[in-house]
Amino acid sequence: MLASFLMGLVGGQRAMTPLATVYIAAARGELPDHNARTPFLGTKWAAAGATLLAVAELAGDKQKTAPDRIVAVGLLARFTTSAIAGMALAPKRQRWLGAAVGGATAVLASYPGWRARMAALARFGQTSTGFVEDAAVIAGAATIVRTLPKAA
Repeated sequence: MLASFLMGLVGGQRAMTPLATVYIAAARGELPDHNARTPFLGTKWAAAGATLLAVAELAGDKQKTAPDRIVAVGLLARFTTSAIAGMALAPKRQRWLGAAVGGATAVLASYPGWRARMAALARFGQTSTGFVEDAAVIAGAATIVRTLPKAA
């Protein structure tokens, strides 16, 4: 359940990164055998689509017109994608708990992440703070998946 929680923290900062991370890991066969993945999760097309959406989000975040992550649609997206990722990282018997943990954590983590970004943005600007946040989010997501027990 720890991986679902941690991926929810990632999702609080970038909505599409948890989804892209677990889709890529599933397509590569890197998720544990006991996980709760769904059949569509392991396809290369799903991984490519989720990755494309994540890259678009990373680019869009640097725009002056980017909405705050705490608007309703942003929170809904964070909840949904992190719930799917949380489910995929949880043991089969706990998939709904993993989904709840991932989704709820993402929503809750959005607020302190937004406040920190706003504080840094005032001093360092939107683009540079966005790139720093991107690096932390991507590194965190990759570390979560890399530290999972390996598939057999």
